[in-house]
Amino acid sequence: MTIGYITIGYNDEARAVAFYDAVLGAIGYERGPLDGGWAFYGKGDAPGVGLCKPFDGQAARGGNGAMTGFKTDTPDQVKAAHAAALAYGGTDEGAPGFRPPEATTGFYGAYVRDGAGNKLCVYATVA
Repeated sequence: MTIGYITIGYNDEARAVAFYDAVLGAIGYERGPLDGGWAFYGKGDAPGVGLCKPFDGQAARGGNGAMTGFKTDTPDQVKAAHAAALAYGGTDEGAPGFRPPEATTGFYGAYVRDGAGNKLCVYATVA
């Protein structure tokens, strides 16, 4: 099974686009043109990321227990994405570092929430 894309809801288009331009840009995604309230990001054959207002007209809100993980190539990209998230109105849910903290290889990640409360993880695997 391959995931083709994910959709993330927003309440404020300008704020969401600025946030995701910075965070996803830090890990190599590029945004296409805004079109009818949609912003769509792509990176090679990685799953696409679409931003839009929820179609049901209700406010966008982060799902309790739902999280989207973005795989990067290096811990420096993890740090850059985390810093970008905080600079563009995101909130910290876990600073960049190894999980578990005493590790020196393996999973290196950071966790943030966007303005609508969507939780993101940006991570790299370190050999």
